[in-house]
Amino acid sequence: MAHIPAERCLSIVQLLVEEAGEMQLGEIALRLGLPKSGVHRLLGTLIEQGWVEQDPQTSAYRLTMRLTILGQRLYNATGIPDICQPVLDELAARTREFVRLAVIDAHALVWVADAQGARGGLMYQPLLTTNTVPLHATASGKSWLARLPRTQVREMIALNGGFGEPEQYGPDAVHSFDQLFIELERTASRGYGVAISEAEPGVTAVAAVICSGVDGAPVGTVSVAGPGVRLSEARIGEFGPLVIEVARQLSELWPLRKRLKRPGRISAAA
Repeated sequence: MAHIPAERCLSIVQLLVEEAGEMQLGEIALRLGLPKSGVHRLLGTLIEQGWVEQDPQTSAYRLTMRLTILGQRLYNATGIPDICQPVLDELAARTREFVRLAVIDAHALVWVADAQGARGGLMYQPLLTTNTVPLHATASGKSWLARLPRTQVREMIALNGGFGEPEQYGPDAVHSFDQLFIELERTASRGYGVAISEAEPGVTAVAAVICSGVDGAPVGTVSVAGPGVRLSEARIGEFGPLVIEVARQLSELWPLRKRLKRPGRISAAA
């Protein structure tokens, strides 16, 4: 079928993105479960099209900067730097904690922007090496899942790798649907998600879902996170209404691309 090579090329690109470094032909073939000869042909195509390059010394393959450049163009086109970043910066300044914006991408929630509000002393910086949000173990994930039917929650958790292994997350992360559904009921009741030592040990986060200003569908989340020793129950109660208000502000700006298409703006192609 004609679409198979395209799917496999995309699988190679995604693998190289996840590894964020060089990989040998045999390793790529092994990871994807494909014959080396077929992977070699696909890599040749990707090299011809400028997506991949091969190190002449080691023969290893790596991505070119093309994906980074296109990704930056797309990121700028979304309006996040122009429209959302000032809102995130303001929230970070008010809370003096770490603020994050995540957007829904198909069945995943992906962090796309952040702002650091802490100016000294104990400062939280994320330890997670992926931009994909662990749905069951984060305030952001729970604030989104709380808007979905239970059958869809099960589907989303499955599509995102399940609950993972206990050692992947903090000591208080949930590891069953029974536990998760209790958390989602609490989230829906108060209007914002809370995670305490779940995604990471010793970290507390508060998040609210952002809904499209057009149809009201969830489109992303905004969160505040910081050291658990500083984010007391009182501060969680203070930050909850704040993230709800900021999520409402961002909802009024969505969809972002349409906001950038103002009358009189000169197109880059003009």
